[in-house]
Amino acid sequence: MKPEAIAVLIPAHNEEELLPRALAAVQAAVRHPALADVHVLTVVAADACVDETERVAGEAGASVLHLGSRNPGKARAAAAQHAMATLGTSADATWLASTDADSAVPPHWLAFQFHHACAGWEAVIGTVTVARWPRVPHLADRHHTLYNASRPSGGEPWHHPHVHGANLGVAAEAYRKVGGFPALPAGEDHALVSALERHGHRVLRTPDCPVETSSRLRPRAVGGFGDHLAHLAAQEGVLH
Repeated sequence: MKPEAIAVLIPAHNEEELLPRALAAVQAAVRHPALADVHVLTVVAADACVDETERVAGEAGASVLHLGSRNPGKARAAAAQHAMATLGTSADATWLASTDADSAVPPHWLAFQFHHACAGWEAVIGTVTVARWPRVPHLADRHHTLYNASRPSGGEPWHHPHVHGANLGVAAEAYRKVGGFPALPAGEDHALVSALERHGHRVLRTPDCPVETSSRLRPRAVGGFGDHLAHLAAQEGVLH
């Protein structure tokens, strides 16, 4: 598959502070020379926002959806549906790249996914990193120990077991065949990847293009990476 179009999907709930950085990073990734002939559309699903998230997204040139479900699964699915309808390209020529409003993708992020899509992979599942840690004793070390230790022993050196909505790409055709992101309040990314693997789609799990994400301990979404960090912080007696 050589994608003719790429949609970047970003769910956002009250993210006026961090969204500008996320969108600037996406825009830098769009300008990669490898994507010169590819149409890229960025969709921000503003979900139950009461701040300036929609204005910030619109001013940055993103296509903005107004939602009120406060449900990350519904938000990602709505962004995907809107993107495919707007792009007008066939599903077998469209790639869906998912990230988060509190994350910053590297400049080669979309080119990396595009390369692997052209090589026949139907999904690319990446990892995340944190650049600025909160001042919580041992938090970063505890996270890294658990994150790296969870890799299956004896597996391929590039393989990892993690799934993050902040760093995920999938061919639109495969996405549609497995039903897309389910309407879950948490874990919609895991459910999608599980469905792809269960149905035999070619899924690449690779740590080679990590996305930098927030280390905030009071996350917007329940059950995600922020909750993981909050749990570790609570074990250190920082959060109760």
